[in-house]
Amino acid sequence: MSDDRDDKQNTGAPGPEDFSLEEILAEFGGGPPKPTRWKEDTIPFPVQGRRPRGGSPPPPAGGGKVVDFPAGKREAGPRPAPPPKAPPPPSEPEESEPEEAPEEDGDDKVVDFPGEEGPASDNPIAEGLNRLLQKADDYAGHMFEEEGKEDDEEVRRAEEFIPGTDEEEPPRAGGAPPRRQPPRPDLPRRSWPGGTARAQVPGHPLVLVFLLLIPALYLTVDVFPYPAALTPQLRVLLLSAAQGLAMLVGIDVLARGLFRLVLLEFGMDTLLVFACAATLADALTMYRLDPREGQMPYCAAAILAIFLLMRGTRRKRRAQRLACRTAAAAAHPYLVTLDEGKWSGRDTYAKWSGEPIGFGRQMQAADGAERIFHRICPLLFIACLLLSVVASIGRGAPERLLWCLSAMLTASTSLSGGLCYALPWLSLTRRLSKSGAAIAGWDGVTATGGSGILLTDTDFFPPGCVSLNGIKIFGDFPVDKVVSNTATLIRDSGCGLDKIFHDLLRAQGCVYRRASGLTVYEGGLSAVIRNQQVLVGSAAFMGLMEITLPQGLHVKNAVFCAIDGELAGIFALNYTLHGNLEPSLNSLIRNRVTPVMATRDFNLIPAMLRQRFKLPVDKMEFPPVERRVELSGEEQSHSDILTAVLCREGVAPYSEAVVGAARLRRAVRTSAVLACLGALAGLLLAFYLTFVCSYSSLSAVNLLVFLVMWLVPTPLIAGMVNKY
Repeated sequence: MSDDRDDKQNTGAPGPEDFSLEEILAEFGGGPPKPTRWKEDTIPFPVQGRRPRGGSPPPPAGGGKVVDFPAGKREAGPRPAPPPKAPPPPSEPEESEPEEAPEEDGDDKVVDFPGEEGPASDNPIAEGLNRLLQKADDYAGHMFEEEGKEDDEEVRRAEEFIPGTDEEEPPRAGGAPPRRQPPRPDLPRRSWPGGTARAQVPGHPLVLVFLLLIPALYLTVDVFPYPAALTPQLRVLLLSAAQGLAMLVGIDVLARGLFRLVLLEFGMDTLLVFACAATLADALTMYRLDPREGQMPYCAAAILAIFLLMRGTRRKRRAQRLACRTAAAAAHPYLVTLDEGKWSGRDTYAKWSGEPIGFGRQMQAADGAERIFHRICPLLFIACLLLSVVASIGRGAPERLLWCLSAMLTASTSLSGGLCYALPWLSLTRRLSKSGAAIAGWDGVTATGGSGILLTDTDFFPPGCVSLNGIKIFGDFPVDKVVSNTATLIRDSGCGLDKIFHDLLRAQGCVYRRASGLTVYEGGLSAVIRNQQVLVGSAAFMGLMEITLPQGLHVKNAVFCAIDGELAGIFALNYTLHGNLEPSLNSLIRNRVTPVMATRDFNLIPAMLRQRFKLPVDKMEFPPVERRVELSGEEQSHSDILTAVLCREGVAPYSEAVVGAARLRRAVRTSAVLACLGALAGLLLAFYLTFVCSYSSLSAVNLLVFLVMWLVPTPLIAGMVNKY
């Protein structure tokens, strides 16, 4: 093609500054170069045949998707293309030997073309034209080099045998990660709340407060007729006495709310303390300062708030005790953490084995509702004080100050303040304890929101779900040699079939052998044992490595072993799907948590899970082999904040903990926001009614009904947490 172009470019008559092709060749002393094409080696997989004993292991297959053990891991992605080879020098004509140019003054006038550089020519135009023609020839030689490569036999074999993998997306540019509180010193195991205690939280004070609530409601709600001796003044005194006794019985929760002032953590229980104090003071001074035409004080609402706060505290402690007992049930539990940017630049859940350091500290931390109330309640308290002064002293009626304080503080104290976290957490903890999982407090709940979850071999098929169906030995290979070599490669690669082959090794009386150069491919393993190349993998991997398999082989799931290019043995396996696997995967997918297959078993590929078990693999991600080994390795780093502690194998407790924690977070935040909105609405309504001095509209019964109506959404939301 270059010859034709050169002829076309030099057909015209030479001008004053043009040179013909003959003149150029005469000046350089050579003939026209013949274009030489070459093609780089584009075979992605080695053609593996039988090699002599003691040879070196085969080159990596799969286009560079190889992981070396234990030296290190190679980077993901395709290998860089080799640099282009320099074109070989043109072949000399065979008809006659080239004549040597005469030497003048000892200088060689022959220029080597086109490889080596010679002395500079006196004609710059000829040099420029020469370089231009050389570049054109090089471009023409490479123009159609890749043509037909997609039809290459090796490429078709790679596409047929190697399963498709998902590549990672570059990390998305987003805002700064959410700030997390620095971890405080961990508490010893004996300090876990109820972790080892056998006694339940006593419920006798709760019963006493409930017994005080019944007569308080009777005295407040004017539904049943009262005896003549029960005058309004006596009813107010009885209500004051009932509230005083309820405050004494619930001194534990009230003192904790008062103690929060020292820690500068103003919560809903702290607001309740001031509401109870204002209500009791208003009841005792009611007929001296502001009789209010026979209206009752808000003592019943205060007693009901104390009862619900005590009930929420008791249920929270029960959930803490149950979670601690579950976490302490296993000597070597699994830990679940949310690692930032683990896969494809997204936060991903990971399960790993270790000590639950930080579990006790996280259980003692404030819950999500309390953290929201710490920001809202101080503002509500200040607003109550200011608006009470405006509605009483500002209106020229300072005697109504206690009534305004009592009404606004009681209306601002949400009855669901102690239930927003306690109710859903106890309900979820009871479910998770049956599965062998425990959430590590609210810090573990906030460590959710990941869009991926890493699943390993044991998550898909726990111990007992994979069994050995039979063994077939080929050739003259001894049984102990085949079993030992296969078990050694399975163990060194960290595959989930390690237990099966370990049991087989002990049953056959064999021992592990020393392997070197272990390499992981897509679909198999390779290593050198006693100067022999050992290949272990699936049937597709053996076909890719050109290992001859028996005719009519119908084994769907098996482990093949080849030694020095010859098939040595087949280990038939039987995979049994656990009943909890499919519901767990569907639960993760419904809650927008993508399963990421970090498996090392070369038989566990998306095609096998889809064809045999009908799993939704189209909504799962399958990383390349080197990333799967990295994601499932024990040396990777994890977050310091625990999400959950697992005491059982399998994906069921893993998925339930992840999904349950995310649902608990949404439920608690929704309930807390509704409680704050109800408190704000009650404050504004109470301010308006006290400002216009509407005693009948702001009666004790109406305020009690208002508070109970805002309480209804909390148990409804809590009841939906464990429904998944």
